[in-house]
Amino acid sequence: MTTERTTEATADGDETQRVVLHRRAGKWPEELAVGSFTLDYDDRYRRRICLVTDQGDEVLLHLNTATAMRDGDGLQIEDGRWFVIRAAAESVVDVTHKDPSQLVRLAWHLGNRHIPTELRSQALRIRPDHVIEDMLHGLGASLVNSQAAFQPEGGAYNGHGHHHGGSAQHETR
Repeated sequence: MTTERTTEATADGDETQRVVLHRRAGKWPEELAVGSFTLDYDDRYRRRICLVTDQGDEVLLHLNTATAMRDGDGLQIEDGRWFVIRAAAESVVDVTHKDPSQLVRLAWHLGNRHIPTELRSQALRIRPDHVIEDMLHGLGASLVNSQAAFQPEGGAYNGHGHHHGGSAQHETR
């Protein structure tokens, strides 16, 4: 297979290579990674954006559809080099309850409000939101703020956004 090399000029006139391929963790040759991207949750769900590798190189992410990238996924640029995706630490809130069986009820309330939620073994992890935090306190939850990677569930619709039927699709980013 021949890959046509396409570059775009940046504001300072340099050419930027494009990402041409995304693969899930375990589905790409990780031993060939020459660098990495450390991205927060929002920047791991993109279709097109200029990114800077952890090594300082500018690369244009230019995928056909918005893709939810996870920690450990691989991106290949036009010249064949591979880069690993790393989830950046960001502000998160870990939600627990003195009765762990109540986590299901708390998860239902978060899902009912379409709050991106990471399911952990003994906790739920969300992003800070004082209104949601007040609701969770009212439901008996304990909350701990920290800096950690955030990887919420993709949901039944397998993406950042979702589709409720009909012919109109929407993209959230």
